[in-house]
Amino acid sequence: MKNLVLIGMPGSGKTKMGRILAERFGLPLVDTDQMVVEKAGKSIPEIFGAQGEPAFRDLEAAAVREAAALNGAVIATGGGVILREENMAALRETGLVFFRDRSPAAIVGEDLTGRPLIGSDSERVYRLYKERLPLYQKYAHHTIPHTDTYEEAAAMIAALFEKEAEA
Repeated sequence: MKNLVLIGMPGSGKTKMGRILAERFGLPLVDTDQMVVEKAGKSIPEIFGAQGEPAFRDLEAAAVREAAALNGAVIATGGGVILREENMAALRETGLVFFRDRSPAAIVGEDLTGRPLIGSDSERVYRLYKERLPLYQKYAHHTIPHTDTYEEAAAMIAALFEKEAEA
């Protein structure tokens, strides 16, 4: 069985949707950010602060390789997973990739503390979205447009995942 992979901006709800989808399909939820935190023994802001973004991206790539090697898991990724082509090659090889295209305006309304590339800088959300959108679109098998709730987005993903599984 293929993995169900969730990509999107920080604050787009990947982990929340992942929980819904994992429960719906009876699959394990794997969160690559959580894997990094567990392996490093530090929070993501601590990793960024002490070691910098390149070190975090190396840890993230190792987590992605481990997650992609699974079979039949829901994988919630960090927002920057698309910055390394090898991450996306591994995830696409064993999974169906869904991009939740949540509007930057909606993301700005969320609590973004603990997100080192955004923090409290709402303008950064718009800049990151503009920079990353082409990569999200490039790597996604399916794009899920902005919805009012995580449940609606998860239902759209579930329907597409089930359709692909039947094919």
